Amino acid sequence: MNKVILFDLDGTLIDSTEAIVESFRHALSVHGDVEEVSETKITSQIGHTLETMFAAVGIEAGRIDAHVATYKLYYREISRQKTILLPNAIDAIREASSFARLGIVTTKTGLYSRELMEHFGVMDYFEVLIGREHVENPKPHPEPIFKALEGMRAAKESAWMIGDTRLDIEASNRAGIGSVAVTSGYDNAEQLLTLTDIIQPDALEAVRYIAKSGRK
Repeated sequence: MNKVILFDLDGTLIDSTEAIVESFRHALSVHGDVEEVSETKITSQIGHTLETMFAAVGIEAGRIDAHVATYKLYYREISRQKTILLPNAIDAIREASSFARLGIVTTKTGLYSRELMEHFGVMDYFEVLIGREHVENPKPHPEPIFKALEGMRAAKESAWMIGDTRLDIEASNRAGIGSVAVTSGYDNAEQLLTLTDIIQPDALEAVRYIAKSGRK
């Protein structure tokens, strides 16, 4: 069990697109934002913090915190009903746990992410879950990765990150750990190739790549 694998959530292990889009639009509606925001515009920001997502659709800085708070309350209500595990996610987790120690690093709220993973019956596979509230600097900053490794008392030389966006890969590169990008989520292969040439179709194939890797 020398290896450590850190998983992103959205687009890597889970699909909560419906819950995210609905919660986002709910927050806009509650706060009187009448302009319709397309699903594409919202999903193009998934992986970033909620603050960044609302700023990206034009919400003024002084109003963002209120939008985020409304989003979170609504998301917590609907997330378990409107989130699914991606195909092969459970197999990826189980296979990874056979040769590595596991953690989760996400820009989602950690509390709600833990509730989701408990709902799916897989939280016990993970030693740590680092969410937005646990760090000052979210991905692509390396702080969340360092926080996870610190919590696991693991060396970065043994660690890998699996994620679906450039945020995950940049954070991994800056932290000095290995990474495997997956195309099961929100960035496409062309976008991911700007940062890495190690790309797999999903988390299970990423885990199998890591298992064969010579890196510890």
